[in-house]
Amino acid sequence: MRRTAIIAVPFAVILAIAVPAFAQEILPRDFAGWNANARSTFNPKDPAGQNTAPPQVVAEYGFFDGEQCGYVHNSENINVQLYRMKDPSGAYGLYSYLRTPDLPHADLAEHSSMTGDRALVLVGNLVLDIRGAELRKSDADLKALVAAVKPHSEPGLLPTLGQRLPADGMVERSDHYILGPAALAQFLPIGTDDWLGFSMGAEAELAKYRLGGHEEILVVVDFPTPQTAQKKLAEWQKRFNVNGSNAGSPALFVKRSMTLVAIVSGTNSKAEAEKLLSQVESGTEVTWNEPPFAVTEPGIVAMIAGAIVGTGIICAFALVSGIAFGGFRLVVKRFFPDKVFDRSNHLQVLQLGLSSKPINAEDFYGTDGGQRK
Repeated sequence: MRRTAIIAVPFAVILAIAVPAFAQEILPRDFAGWNANARSTFNPKDPAGQNTAPPQVVAEYGFFDGEQCGYVHNSENINVQLYRMKDPSGAYGLYSYLRTPDLPHADLAEHSSMTGDRALVLVGNLVLDIRGAELRKSDADLKALVAAVKPHSEPGLLPTLGQRLPADGMVERSDHYILGPAALAQFLPIGTDDWLGFSMGAEAELAKYRLGGHEEILVVVDFPTPQTAQKKLAEWQKRFNVNGSNAGSPALFVKRSMTLVAIVSGTNSKAEAEKLLSQVESGTEVTWNEPPFAVTEPGIVAMIAGAIVGTGIICAFALVSGIAFGGFRLVVKRFFPDKVFDRSNHLQVLQLGLSSKPINAEDFYGTDGGQRK
């Protein structure tokens, strides 16, 4: 028994190590003639890794785990880095963070970008960061890689907050989905703390605009409730120069509509900011031309009169029903005595014994053995 235990313990340890390693293996061993020659797990906190985003930013988007692998095809080499996020929304945010303005859209997937030496692909809750030389020549091969990875991804709905951003004047590929203060500080460095309210359930979409010869930054923030949005706006007015309410800096121009708050930074002109803020679609419409639903209550006199009339109707119904049922019984007993109602053989009389004469049920109905006397 002791020998069995000694053998079983190392086997359990090996199994515990091997199962997670196998579960993390999402990148294929080969695809379209490319073969893996180096594979390892990936952690953004590892300083030796090739992470292109700060660890705290990757954590804000919900980093779960990752792996990286090098592939060889003839004399060509590519390196693939895979981020596995907790959900597709976080993956979309990381994809938008890693995408730079010099990465035009590609046809590797619905959300993909590529240049000659780098490609970014969003697949469900996975983000692929591919590096190599002359990647455009390997377009078909990269599609095969995406197809091999897709079955391991988790599909889901992506954020729609970016649809609130106006298209006029937007710098191409400058929009970013933000879920934390570290990512926000990379594009809007006016504070490193959570001044926007991500801890209160806020999500934001940020983009750059080129208007009037200079760049402005527009941030659209969506809060869980209108009360939360109003509370954060009041805090900003005390801390920043919001719509000229404070002499301090930086200057922010803010517009709130229900749960949606639009912020413009980078301009000191209220007129320029208004041009941008007026184009933000809130997604919530409040109309005042709907016909109102009128609720009228009767007066106290009408209510009392109605109660009296209703009670009278119920009493009259009870009286008529009682007379009708009693008459029906009398008619039946008249023509069918001791046949339907009050049959003597089904009646019993409780006697107290106060008299020596016994009481018979027939005495009450004038019957004797079912025959009329």
